[in-house]
Amino acid sequence: MKVPCGLFIPSLCLGAIVGRIVGIGMEQLAYNYPKIWLFSGECSTGDDCITPGLYAMVGAAAVLGGVTRMTVSLVVIMFELTGGVRYIVPLMAAAMASKWVGDALGRQGIYDAHIALNGYPFLDSKDEFQHTSLAADVMQPKRNETLSVITQDSMTVDDIEALLKETEHNGYPVVVSRESQYLVGFVLRRDLNLAIANAKRMVDGICGQSLVIFTTGNTPQTLGPPPLKLKKILDMAPITITDQTPMETVVDMFRKLGLRQTLVTHNGRLLGVITKKDVLRHIKQMDNEDPNSVLFN
Repeated sequence: MKVPCGLFIPSLCLGAIVGRIVGIGMEQLAYNYPKIWLFSGECSTGDDCITPGLYAMVGAAAVLGGVTRMTVSLVVIMFELTGGVRYIVPLMAAAMASKWVGDALGRQGIYDAHIALNGYPFLDSKDEFQHTSLAADVMQPKRNETLSVITQDSMTVDDIEALLKETEHNGYPVVVSRESQYLVGFVLRRDLNLAIANAKRMVDGICGQSLVIFTTGNTPQTLGPPPLKLKKILDMAPITITDQTPMETVVDMFRKLGLRQTLVTHNGRLLGVITKKDVLRHIKQMDNEDPNSVLFN
């Protein structure tokens, strides 16, 4: 349930409530039947042999451990809360029992399950990629499809705004020209939007027919409106791979470098783009699952 009440404290409270109920039940059982074998050792002296608070603490640890699948860190947290060294053994037993029961019902903890429910593109570092596919098998676009790119000195402001409206990509590769698609750099969508909006508001003469320039050389003097120079927002060193790079290496790069996308090239020419969502769909497909079952928000 997506109720804004958190998960940590309600799990502790629920476990403590159930634990105290069990503790009170055991206390009443020991009070009414002190002669049975379960209580014959400790309760024969007449002292209070049942502590409901201990049951509450162990119950809180058990429920939180089952929800989050924490083990050692959970015992340390409960020890820090109570400061009682003598309670570590029952806490350890409760944490391990709750983890075993939880793993028997489902391998995912509550936070892992919410990642999938919310549709976050997340690559688990514990999973291994054991397939022999290459980057060319995963990259977008496929054959006979066009790649959304920006040329370094031949597109106008209107062309780029039309590209931004027609596509929803996070960023766009910048190439030399449509004919020779040698990679120049990568520009983010939000940077393009901000740069064009600021230029229209603050620079005189910028209009829809102004050329957008991503180079540093002297631009040829034309009779039209002044060009818009956006070299400052261009990433000149984007993460690139070749089309023959194994997907095992690509997946490790996404995990360890925290990438959102990487560009695929061949001899310096841009071939396509691989995003984290493409990697997740490919993993589903290699595991003989429906790639469309990965729902992204």
